[in-house]
Amino acid sequence: MNHRPAYAVAAFNDAPPTRRALAKQRTRQRLLEAARRLFAERGYEAATVRDIAAAADLSTGAVFASFADKAELFTEVIVSDYEQLAERMDALDLEALPAREALMSIFAIAYQNQIEQLGLIQAAISFSWQRDHTAELRSRQGMKLLTALISAVLQRGVQSGELSDRLDVRLTTEMLWDCYMANYRRAIFDHWDAKALCERLSAQIDLMLAGFRAAA
Repeated sequence: MNHRPAYAVAAFNDAPPTRRALAKQRTRQRLLEAARRLFAERGYEAATVRDIAAAADLSTGAVFASFADKAELFTEVIVSDYEQLAERMDALDLEALPAREALMSIFAIAYQNQIEQLGLIQAAISFSWQRDHTAELRSRQGMKLLTALISAVLQRGVQSGELSDRLDVRLTTEMLWDCYMANYRRAIFDHWDAKALCERLSAQIDLMLAGFRAAA
């Protein structure tokens, strides 16, 4: 049986992408951008595959060559948003900040970026109740890029003594994320801006951490 040498495998894996692969990546990106616009404008149900393909100046066949169905396309739009937010948050110097300020820095970026696409947020919240198990797991993978940052801030707070070691980091992370997402209802129906959302979440963080500060 023939075996490719290890150095040959490495060289093969490091090879630049082919023109076909690059073209496929560009097509995928065009579809994601077009889908994001239409999902934000029309919602999940009203944005059809045909309309998305037309907006990207591609055929419906191109959509199904990149994504299994509309549900997968929508899920990938949401995951790409998580990835972009995570990149912006990674640029923050969170380790130099106290836990509360670090948390607010994370959520402020999220609100400031997402407030401009409330239609997409509303569609994502609605879709989250009807997607299948595979889409749910994929969405959670994207979400974990952000919740991992929240958990890291809380963990550093515990390790530094700023927060009590009685704090349940995992539960607190989940509760903070739930508050963050729930607050979008105020933006959608009460026309709150990013500043108002941050002020509300700031109060929620204070309440949540009140019994776990070092002085407590």
